[in-house]
Amino acid sequence: MLKKFIDRPILSTVISLIILVLGFVGLVELPITRFPDIAPPSVNISASYPGASAETVTSSVLMPLETTINGVEGMNYMRSKASTGSASITVYFKQGIDPDEAAVKVQNRVSDATTNLPVEVIESGVTVKPRQSGSIMTINIFSDDPSFDETFLQSFTNINIIRPLQRIDGVATVSRIGGRNYAVRIWLDPNKLRAYELVPSDIDKAIDDQNFEIAPGQFGQNTDQEFQLTIKYAGRFTSKEEFENIILKTTEEGAILRLKDVARVGLEATNTNAMNTVDGKPGLTMDITQNSGANARDIDIAIRQTMEELFESFPEGMKYNISYSVKDQVDNSIKQVVHTLIEAFILVFIIIFIFLQDLRTSIIPAITIPVALIGTFFVIYLLGFSINVLTMFALVLSIGIVVDDAIVVVEAIHEKMGRGKENPYQASVSTMGEIAPAIVSITLVMTAVFLPIGFMQGPSGIFYKQFAYTLAIAILISAINALTLSPALCSLILKNPHKEDDKITHGQEIAPKKPKGKREKAKSLLKIFFVNFNTAYDKMSHRYIKSIIELIRRRKLALGGLVVVSLFGFLAMQYTPTSFIPDEDNGFIIFSLKLPPGSSLARTNNLLEKAIAEFKDREEIKTISTSSGFNAIDNTTSSSYAMGYINMYPHNQRKGIKDINQFIDTLRADLSGIKDAEVSVYTRPTVQGFGDQNGVRFVVEDVIGEDFQALGKVSQQFLADLNARPEILQATTTFDANFPQIEIQVDREKAKVMGVGIYDMLNNVRRYYSRVRTSEFNLFNRLNFVYVQGEPNLTASPSSLDDIYARSNDGNMVPVSTLVKLRRSFGAEITTRHNMYNSVEVSAIPASGYSTGEVMDAIEEVTREKLPGNYKTDWTGLSREEKLSSGQTAVIILLSFLFVYLLLTAQYESYILPLSILLSVPVGLIGVYGLVNLVGLENNIYVQVGLLMLIGLLAKNAILIVEYSMQQRQRGVSIVKSAIIGARLRLRPILMTSLAFVAGMIPLMWSSGPSAVGNHSISYAAAGGMLSGVILGVFIIPVLFVVFQSLDEKLKVNIKREK
Repeated sequence: MLKKFIDRPILSTVISLIILVLGFVGLVELPITRFPDIAPPSVNISASYPGASAETVTSSVLMPLETTINGVEGMNYMRSKASTGSASITVYFKQGIDPDEAAVKVQNRVSDATTNLPVEVIESGVTVKPRQSGSIMTINIFSDDPSFDETFLQSFTNINIIRPLQRIDGVATVSRIGGRNYAVRIWLDPNKLRAYELVPSDIDKAIDDQNFEIAPGQFGQNTDQEFQLTIKYAGRFTSKEEFENIILKTTEEGAILRLKDVARVGLEATNTNAMNTVDGKPGLTMDITQNSGANARDIDIAIRQTMEELFESFPEGMKYNISYSVKDQVDNSIKQVVHTLIEAFILVFIIIFIFLQDLRTSIIPAITIPVALIGTFFVIYLLGFSINVLTMFALVLSIGIVVDDAIVVVEAIHEKMGRGKENPYQASVSTMGEIAPAIVSITLVMTAVFLPIGFMQGPSGIFYKQFAYTLAIAILISAINALTLSPALCSLILKNPHKEDDKITHGQEIAPKKPKGKREKAKSLLKIFFVNFNTAYDKMSHRYIKSIIELIRRRKLALGGLVVVSLFGFLAMQYTPTSFIPDEDNGFIIFSLKLPPGSSLARTNNLLEKAIAEFKDREEIKTISTSSGFNAIDNTTSSSYAMGYINMYPHNQRKGIKDINQFIDTLRADLSGIKDAEVSVYTRPTVQGFGDQNGVRFVVEDVIGEDFQALGKVSQQFLADLNARPEILQATTTFDANFPQIEIQVDREKAKVMGVGIYDMLNNVRRYYSRVRTSEFNLFNRLNFVYVQGEPNLTASPSSLDDIYARSNDGNMVPVSTLVKLRRSFGAEITTRHNMYNSVEVSAIPASGYSTGEVMDAIEEVTREKLPGNYKTDWTGLSREEKLSSGQTAVIILLSFLFVYLLLTAQYESYILPLSILLSVPVGLIGVYGLVNLVGLENNIYVQVGLLMLIGLLAKNAILIVEYSMQQRQRGVSIVKSAIIGARLRLRPILMTSLAFVAGMIPLMWSSGPSAVGNHSISYAAAGGMLSGVILGVFIIPVLFVVFQSLDEKLKVNIKREK
């Protein structure tokens, strides 16, 4: 069969050309992302309850919604959050669930719950959207013109920028930090209202009565007249003057009481709870999230195009910049890998050329690389993959692997021609008959290693599949090339070394001719190098054979050494710090300030300015955007919090400290002098869809439902215990149950005696002390809101309640202070729930030298020893995936060994002989984890993927020796001599392919920038494992063959005797 491809070289080239053409088709169609979509689909439910405390929102909004949503089909877990006036629930679904279908299912559940929600919540609306947590892009809007204040910039952005951005396909939300718009603010004077015997609800009724939209109808309907005239009403107001002139009361004498007589009306900002700056100038920051399943890079490109178009209509002096972009990370990562591909190809070709020592011969395996790599794109397109860091990693690693089969073919044909008088055609035909089984076996083993990955679940399963299947596809295509194109090319372009003077045989001394020019001089130097190389190789090979003979003779010692090396490898693996997906240098840092509960916005802003002064002149920083009065971790407004985004220069342009982790350490040191606030510094996770904060994330749950005060005391003590651990640099939470509050207690009996409705009274009190939306008006061709609230200076303290009056059923004005009592108390400003339990969200940053895995172990230990029995912890975000994936990896590696063993068992018709191959694989462990620990890396998912790949690579080397030894044994050669011959003949191709693979890893070791940690992890792990696996394996494999082949033959003889 294979002879046909040698006889028909055009057919062989056509097969490769078809693979190339299909590969280019796939390359054009494939989407480009940084990582595959590994984040679980999620649906967000949001609602507002103006004026309600966090605990009120929890009991009246979150609990009814959670009860109804819980158990929706495909649900994984649920997280909820409540703050003053707002509620948010995020439902996470199992991987593979369609996010739009999930949103529909959740919407149906929410509709069933609306009857249990407060009227104010229903009026504000409950929104349901499928989206991923975590931002994919951050845009700053600012102005050099001081006449443009933040309120103008916020409103301009809301009207002219956010609308077109939200229409971009895949955009879930465009949120402004501390967002505000223009609104009509009606500031009530309680003294004037009392004087005119009015209460705030009277203002609402007057506004509703005079500011509305209505369609009065038409004149001439249902008549015979020729025309119908539409009756038009002016509709909603469009200016604050119209609101000022709203009529509240009239008298019989014709006197009119207008709104401006009892309140101050202004066109102002909807809120002033946060203050935003960009590089010290008034501005705002927008965070953009994506729908589940959308392509972040495509969204980014569309947003950039839209922003460029919108920028042309910006007022003079108004500008924007992009401080965080997934596209930049994707492009930099892919560009880096493409450069690595080219560098790896060159290094691999150099290794091949050094061993084969002939340009013609070296070109044949080199041709395999582009055919296998490009052809792979078509198959991964059919599988629904993308061009991402993982698939590109697989292609980089495959450069050193896909040439293996071709090298084996070329080297074997070259060796046969060197030993005999066969011409290239004859050598190609005879050699393929000998080595085709080995090539098929190697290919099957390499692909069998990756088959169990199909059983992996969740994000880690997707991570493994995209890498492993891409690599397996490239290996399969390279095997097709090795069996078709490579022998055909060998028969056509190789030359017989016995008939060509320009071919150097191994160990033969060549007297260099006198150079006639630069080209001849280079050839002469190259020949001298080859002679020296071959001489050194022959000496090394001779010593190797002597060592093999000695090890076979002292096989017990050799097997003992194998056990010791394997044991050290397993111990190194056990004690290497573990992590999941390592944090990369995205050039983006977030810092957060947490002041004492109840701190004013002025105090917070002063402290924020003090913090910025500590580092604003650092040369590594490109831009800084800040917001005082905003809690970045919980995405809520609070006067006790401040935050900032630091955008660093790209890695290749960065001055000063280039390593982002070292920079963060210095930043923490700079901010350590701020004693009045708790400072947190962190980056965004490498993978989108897992929130906006790196580190270890988990929750402390109250499983029996105590009050938030008890939860606060337990969580604070738990955090103190965690911060005492050396593995944890900082464990923080935004939960605090000690925010000062005032509890209002109503004397219900007295209120009823005096004819005052309790609900109406408190509803009017709410309109003094809370911003309440009462109506709408038209401005800038859009709908804006009208808010009612008490005059700030007249409602600033609890004593102001003395001036607030309620109206009784008989029309009398009753002081509210006579019906209520005020009691000072403490409560939570933000509450969180996890799977319907009250909970506290905690973030832990690993200390220097410790991994996330070690931090998680420490947290579990403290949980067991310190946390009361009615509390428990649960992992969230990437930490949850890290915990779930830890058990899967070990099972998959064991299954891979099992698959390879069964495959080899079927091939060799023996349950014993495959052990000579598999037992040589563990010697690679000491190289993997020895080098990983030496360079300061962790046992992350990249290292584990590399380890899985090494099972096949090291088994391949063993197969080459065992296969040739088996052929010698079948010819009647003794077992020991067969092992020696197989080791001697296969040493050169094993060294060549292994060094080619290691050479392909070198560019990844050199890399820096947004994917450097992943590059280093997989390259050092793979190279270290390959080096130790080859150096130790070539010595132990012949010994194992002798041991297990002897045992196999003895057992078969005994079985035959018994039969």
